[in-house]
Amino acid sequence: MLSALAKESIGIFEGLVEVDETYFLESHKGRRVIANRKPRKRGGSATKRGISNEQVCVLVARDRNKTTLSKRVGSGKILVEQIDLTLTSHFKSDTVLISDAHNSYKSYTSNNDVEHVIINGRKNEYVKKGIYHLNNINNYHSRLKKWISRFNGVSTKYLQLYLVWFQFLVNRKMESDLSKKKQMLILASVHRTWKATDKLRLSNSAS
Repeated sequence: MLSALAKESIGIFEGLVEVDETYFLESHKGRRVIANRKPRKRGGSATKRGISNEQVCVLVARDRNKTTLSKRVGSGKILVEQIDLTLTSHFKSDTVLISDAHNSYKSYTSNNDVEHVIINGRKNEYVKKGIYHLNNINNYHSRLKKWISRFNGVSTKYLQLYLVWFQFLVNRKMESDLSKKKQMLILASVHRTWKATDKLRLSNSAS
């Protein structure tokens, strides 16, 4: 099932697109022998500080329509080539990319003539002009990390399938919520019709 979901098309992003990367500790869970490394305990930590090749980079992009792409792109810090390969085919000419101040995003948008809005958290910058922010992508990262943590470590080999699985669950919940909202609107409309009918009936009775 997950392999089939992984083959589904992401679609095209529209308007404002929030982009950011998140990291997962490299895991060889399930392998009996790992060359050049002692087995790591579940929930362990990297041997190097900061972002290194022990960290698996996952690039996530999400527009305001909730169209989402999450993909394992490599290890260590995000590269311009990885952003280009992952995102460009999903962008429209009028897409606005919103990201943090990482140089790779600056280079990517400059090379591809993509409008770019930078949110620099180090300068306590979180919202620009009331509409440019990274709130949606940060929220998605947080939920993704929390969801994956329940599996007590996911093998890097299968990480992409878990990313697709989570995305499917999020999309299904969105569809469910949208369906509920539609049902509420229909019921509200019917209720108003009933009230109008009742008023008309009472009016006719009085006359």
